[in-house]
Parts: sequence; C-alpha cells; structure tokens
Amino acid sequence: MKSTLKTKNKNIKINSDSCAEPCSIERGMRILGGKWKASILWHVKDGPVRFNDLSRMLGGASKKMVDQRLKELESQGLVNREVICTRPIAVTYEITDFGRSALDILEKLKDWTEENNL
Repeated sequence: MKSTLKTKNKNIKINSDSCAEPCSIERGMRILGGKWKASILWHVKDGPVRFNDLSRMLGGASKKMVDQRLKELESQGLVNREVICTRPIAVTYEITDFGRSALDILEKLKDWTEENNL
C-alpha cells in the first residue's frame, strides 16, 4: 500500500509497508553489494583466476581488500578457492554455480550502465 507524504513543494509517494526483517533487495545487496565483490565475480566468470592476476585486473583494490572480499565470497559459496602450489603458495579462484546464478544481474547492471553513459 502506498501513501502520500505532503511536503512544502510536492507530494512524495512512499511505501508505507514496513517489514520486520530485511527485504529481498537488502539481503541480496548484503551478498553482492560489498565493494569489489561484483567485480571479482565478473572477472572469475570465464574460469579459474590466480590471486595476483585477479588483483591486477581490479586495479584500484589493494591486495588486502581483494583477499578480504574473496574470503567473504568463498564463505558465501560464490567462489571456490584451490591451492595449486604450496611453494611458493599459489591459489586460484573459480566461480561456483551459485555465483554464476548472479551473473544475469551483473549483466543487466553492465547494460544499464552502458545505456545511460554512466
């Protein structure tokens, strides 16, 4: 149900339905909305990517930030981590089927951004 909030200059429609727990958008944003998370998923969509290569792909993200986000994505089941060499340690990250299910959303975001010259 929508109600109208009257202000000095105009009427603003607001959603008067409140929910006791986070709505679907908020829950989804908690998973995909962290800085660099969606970009990481996008970069690992075509196959396994080594940590250092991924860090270079992200440009402005520090290695510490990339590491933190990868740990979050792994704990959420969006990416898998595989140790490929122990000396020196080398790991790759690959998108999971669950992570792949978010790619349609990211594709639409990419299209929206390009269509609106953002």
